[in-house]
Amino acid sequence: MTQQNDSTTSDVAIIDELRTWLTDNWNPDLTVAAWWELLGLAGWAAPMLPVGSYGRGLPRSMAVQVSQEILAFGAMGAPDGLGLLLAAPTIADHGTPEQIETYVRPIVTGQQAWCQLFSEPGAGSDLAGLTTRATKDGDEWVFTGQKVWTSLGQSADVGMLIARTSPDVPKHQGISYFALDMHQPGVEVRPLREMTGHAMFNETFLTEAHAPDTALIGGKDNGWAVANTTLAYERSGLGSGGSARGATATPGTIAGNLTRRAGDFVSSRPTAKKSSAAKSRGAMFDIFAGLAKGNGRNSDALIRQDLVRLFQFGEIGRLNGERLKATRARGGDIPGMANISKLSMSNIVRLQRDLGLSIVGAQGMLHGYESAEQKIVTEATGNPFLGAVTGTALYAQAPSIYGGTDQVQKNIIGERALGLAKEPNNDKTAAFSSLPKNA
Repeated sequence: MTQQNDSTTSDVAIIDELRTWLTDNWNPDLTVAAWWELLGLAGWAAPMLPVGSYGRGLPRSMAVQVSQEILAFGAMGAPDGLGLLLAAPTIADHGTPEQIETYVRPIVTGQQAWCQLFSEPGAGSDLAGLTTRATKDGDEWVFTGQKVWTSLGQSADVGMLIARTSPDVPKHQGISYFALDMHQPGVEVRPLREMTGHAMFNETFLTEAHAPDTALIGGKDNGWAVANTTLAYERSGLGSGGSARGATATPGTIAGNLTRRAGDFVSSRPTAKKSSAAKSRGAMFDIFAGLAKGNGRNSDALIRQDLVRLFQFGEIGRLNGERLKATRARGGDIPGMANISKLSMSNIVRLQRDLGLSIVGAQGMLHGYESAEQKIVTEATGNPFLGAVTGTALYAQAPSIYGGTDQVQKNIIGERALGLAKEPNNDKTAAFSSLPKNA
C-alpha cells in the first residue's frame, strides 16, 4: 500500500531530516492549526501515506519512529483520531486525486475530525447485512438508516459511511462507501453511556441526509472492498504493535483546539528515549510490574507468571511487526497479520484486566465513575492507581467486540490465511432483498 524504505542508512537519514525540519519549524507559540498545517503538508503527520497523498511512503515501523521522534523533540504530535488512522489511508488507496485533496488534506492538517458509520443494530458481526439506504437523486445521494457504535461521533466533522445502493444484488455487491458531512440536518448523534461511565460511542440516525456524488469513494457498489481496506487499517492500528502519537489533541472544528497554543499540548521537558531493552519489555509490562511492586505483590508466584505472559505478548507483537516489516521490504505480505494483531490486542487487554484486579485485590470492587468519586476512592484506599486498574477492567470487554469481534477475526484467519472452507450459505449469490433479516 505504501512505498518502502528498507535500508538502515535510509532510516537514519529520514530521522535526521525530521530533526532538522523540527529545529527549523517547531514554535510552541504557533496555534494548533498553524502547527498541524506545517506538519501535515510536510508529510510528517501521516508518513505512512503515499508521497502524492500528503505522506512519505514509509512503513509502519518507520512511521512509529517518526511519531516517537516528534515526542522526544518536545513538539506537538500529529492530529489524533480516526481520520488519520482510517479515512486518510483508505481514501489514498481508493480515492481520486480530487478526493485526496478534498478529504485527506483537512485530515493531515487537523482541520476535520472523522468518525466511522459502519455497524448497525442489525448488522454488527455481519456487517454486509447493513440496511441503511442510499438513493441517487440527481447529482446527490440521500441516506436513511441507523448506525451504532459510532466512536467519537460527537466531535466528528465527517463520517465514513457505508450504505446499500443496490438491494437486488448479493449483499456484498450492493454496498457503497461515502464521505458524509456530519454538520447537516438529518444527522443526529446520541451518546451511549458505557459501563465505564464514559460515552465514547454513539448511535447515529440518518433521516434524508445528503452527500454529493463526488463524496462516493471507490465507485458505486464497490463499498465492500473499500470498507475492508478501512477495516484492515483499523485492525493493524488496534493491534499489539500500534503506533504512539505522543502529545496531541482532538482535531476538527467541534473540539475547539485549533485556535489554542500548540505549546500547551506538550510537556515542558522533552521525553527521554527509552533504551532498546526498555522498548523490548514494553510500556505495559513496566507499568504492571511497578504496580505489583507498589502493592507488595511482586513476590506472588501467580502474579509473576502473568507478568511474564504480558511480557511475552508484548514481545510477540514486536517480533510480528519486525517480521511484517522485513516481508514487505521484500515486496511480500503476511496474510492475516492484521487480524492476528487484533486478536492479540484482545488477549492483552483481558490479561491486563485480570492481572490488575489480582494485584489490587478487594480494592478492585471500588470504582469512581466521576472525578469527585474517583478522589473519594483514592483517599479511602490510598492507592492513586486504583482508578486506572478498575477502569481498564471495565473497558476490557470492548476490544473483543469493536473493530470486528474475536470470532470474526478467527473466521478471517481460517478462511483467508489458512484456506479453510467457509461455512455454507447463499449470501454470495442471492439478492440481498431476498435474504431473511435479523435471522
